[in-house]
Amino acid sequence: MNKSLLLASLIAAAALTACGKKEEPAAAPVEASAPAAAPVEAASAAVEAASAAVDAASAAVEAASAASN
Repeated sequence: MNKSLLLASLIAAAALTACGKKEEPAAAPVEASAPAAAPVEAASAAVEAASAAVDAASAAVEAASAASN
């Protein structure tokens, strides 16, 4: 039972991550320093998405645990 709940939580987390915002393509850089900002923004967005997925998975595990009690 716990393994199936864990699997369901992981699938839910993956689905939520897949439904995240799509980034718009960046405009053509004008300066040489402009391209360095894009990877930082992308990494920041990835960290936020991962954090949201972890929170969703934790909530799903807690809900499943509460439901089984």
